[in-house]
Amino acid sequence: MKKFCACLSVIFFSSFFASLVQSSFGSVNIQTIKIPTQNGQWVVADLYKPSSATKMSPAPAVIIIPGFQRSKETLSNIAIELSRRGIVSISIDPYAQGSSSSSMSTRAATTEGYGMFAMVDFIYDTDILNYIDKKKIGATGHSAGGLAAIRGAQYFGMQAENLKEESKIHSAFISGMIRMGFKPKDVGKIKSNVGISYAYYDEGAWQNILGNGDMSIAPEIIGLLEHQLNSKNSPFEKIEIDKHYGNIDDKTFMVVHNEKVLHPLQPYAREAMSNQILFFQKVFKMENTIPSMNQIWQWKELFTFISLVCSFFMIIPMTRLALSTTYFQSIITPITRPESRPKGKPSVVFWCSIIVGTAVACFSFIPLSELSKIIFIDASSRIQTWFFPQRMNNAVMLWAIVNGTVGIILFFIPSIILKKQINMSDRKWGLKISNKQLIKTGFLALIIFFFYFLILNIIYYLFHVDYRLLFIGVRTFNPLTLVLIPMYVPFFFIFFLTNSLRVNTVLRFKARSEFQNIIFSSVVTASGLILILIIQYASLYLTGTVYWKAGWLYVNLLFGIVPIMIILPIFHRYFFNLTGSIYLGPMTMCLIFITILLSNTVCYYPL
Repeated sequence: MKKFCACLSVIFFSSFFASLVQSSFGSVNIQTIKIPTQNGQWVVADLYKPSSATKMSPAPAVIIIPGFQRSKETLSNIAIELSRRGIVSISIDPYAQGSSSSSMSTRAATTEGYGMFAMVDFIYDTDILNYIDKKKIGATGHSAGGLAAIRGAQYFGMQAENLKEESKIHSAFISGMIRMGFKPKDVGKIKSNVGISYAYYDEGAWQNILGNGDMSIAPEIIGLLEHQLNSKNSPFEKIEIDKHYGNIDDKTFMVVHNEKVLHPLQPYAREAMSNQILFFQKVFKMENTIPSMNQIWQWKELFTFISLVCSFFMIIPMTRLALSTTYFQSIITPITRPESRPKGKPSVVFWCSIIVGTAVACFSFIPLSELSKIIFIDASSRIQTWFFPQRMNNAVMLWAIVNGTVGIILFFIPSIILKKQINMSDRKWGLKISNKQLIKTGFLALIIFFFYFLILNIIYYLFHVDYRLLFIGVRTFNPLTLVLIPMYVPFFFIFFLTNSLRVNTVLRFKARSEFQNIIFSSVVTASGLILILIIQYASLYLTGTVYWKAGWLYVNLLFGIVPIMIILPIFHRYFFNLTGSIYLGPMTMCLIFITILLSNTVCYYPL
């Protein structure tokens, strides 16, 4: 009970301090808003209102649009820094992500700005937000969110031209995207000030015209600059990075930044954040009362990361408490002895199975990701569907099914190859369980799952923060996720059960300490996916281009998957030590981890 209360206390106080940072220590009010949009759709957003923004003294506003696979919480850093400088910040959940609805459009970023178009119109059409200066509305986004931002500048620019008035988008800051939205016919519609921020080492830069991340010579950027300055008759050969071009009052201002970071890390780079702050302060003609490099959002990330870690630590004492009750004590069985380390021929077979498992995990991921596009064609085409509507998780699920199956095969191979040395039937590894024990184990898993997310929801209700580090987070989920859980969890469970089986049997040795066994199990479990990242980024470093081009977004997905793979064996071993059985671990952690995945990914469910 003491450890459980200690974890709960740390989560509570860390979340409290995170909320203080998020609200700039009380000077910014934060609330969640939900607005109806076209076709029965809706957009959910976090609105950051500085106390200085009033009806008598309206403030500029910036709509923040996260990218593909991201929710509004992932760019809270931008909202924090802009709002503490007096800018009303509205961070939206893009369509089909977070708590917003999916969209009838299969190109929601292009045709609807992921919901940003509707949010801009809402600001203009309602008097509720009378503390916003309607003549100073900005938009910013990263990756697909950057595409939505520039499409917004084009959409409202074209609207302004037709109505013979100024664009509703005063200024747009586009981050991590130049591949789309920069054709001459598109940039010609822009009637806004524009800022560009692109990572020099962007993994998707191979898609650009020149195939690299050098913005000083990028034709896409040069074409935009020539439009802004109306200088097509005197074309540019090169752009000076960080230089200010054009005029703010004429809506021709433009600046280009080229930070030396990776694509997914760009929104969190201190320099990139500073560039974005300076852009909006300049175009809105605001006093620079807080230096751009004076940033506090990192502290919020630190506190929510502490909450994230403690939330996982809390699972163990929570389980101990449940197992101490009379009802659940019956599922506890004696822990079997670990095996001796294999020697001779068994050792060769053991290490060959490890190598094969790692190779299959590594080189099956991208092909299975491509296969998922064929099997789950509606989700891959961004069409609303109830048939496995999560495009990216469908790929991970196929990988889990295949590698879980391979894991079972590799588990039994030694008994086939080494018939004389190993008799699998004589081994007792926590596999045996009665029906009654199995039902109780499943019930306990549901209880732990329920209380884990109940505590999260209480924390979010009290402090408006969740558990996270940057784009890796445990967020509250909408009720529709409960429909997806029975759809996805059974298939993922194959992998989780196999992992628990291997971690607590063939990867558990007498000669190693418990700590050494767990570390070894984590390395083996995650090695295949880690190898993908090594190959991808070694190629980027050595050649300037990633190894897997078409599947680079799936590779980026691994930044959220690999930590789960590392943590998973730890929980499987702890649950095994608590119960003497291999089943409670995968039942519990499959529910928790897959729900985390389900709530953090794009989902094309029907309205």
